[in-house]
Amino acid sequence: MGAAGSKLEKALGEQFPEGERYFGLENFGNTCYCNSVLQALYFCVPFREQLLEYYATNKTSADAEENLLTCLADLFTQISSQKKKTGVIAPKRFVQRLKKQNELFRSYMHQDAHEFLNFLLNELVDILEKEAKAAKIDTETSSSPEKIANGPKVVQANGTRKEPLVTWVHKNFQGILTNETRCLQCETVTARDETFFDLSLDIEQNSSITSCLKNFSSTETLNAEDKFFCDKCCR
Repeated sequence: MGAAGSKLEKALGEQFPEGERYFGLENFGNTCYCNSVLQALYFCVPFREQLLEYYATNKTSADAEENLLTCLADLFTQISSQKKKTGVIAPKRFVQRLKKQNELFRSYMHQDAHEFLNFLLNELVDILEKEAKAAKIDTETSSSPEKIANGPKVVQANGTRKEPLVTWVHKNFQGILTNETRCLQCETVTARDETFFDLSLDIEQNSSITSCLKNFSSTETLNAEDKFFCDKCCR
């Protein structure tokens, strides 16, 4: 691997990105689905920077619980802090935690990378939301003796609905899909927004991502059982 690494550095020469690291991940019995996702996430620079910042902020916490987020942050920190520019790292701690947490990944069977990515992102969101909730409760209970005695209370002004927490995982990967339906009788347009982490696209041979997205967002007419009921003209 050393020879391969030196060849890579020589091939890139002065074009080798400043401060960047190119490290392969060791395969633990068909964990290539996991390694491919980890590589993609590592080279998503905004996500990586947030994760490294998370590690730097929480590494000194004595009561920090090990989870997929802390293991992933530790792995990315190991890679980014290497003195060499290329090499190989074994993501052993992360894989062990993954198998411990979800029995689906305990076997030596190959898994779907897309399903793993969805699982990982949702798991990271859950962890960040729990930590934010715990931090808020600690702040509320420590700010007032009365709150300590009676427990934390969540007050919502004017009965408005509480907005969901937006984590840095959401900011990096979440999008908003707007579905618009136009009534053919009165031409009223009804719009509905949905959040998403991924889109299911039909991939055709020799097609580009742009053409697949255009096909995904193309207009269709709703007929028969799929016909849309218009609340304005009641037709």
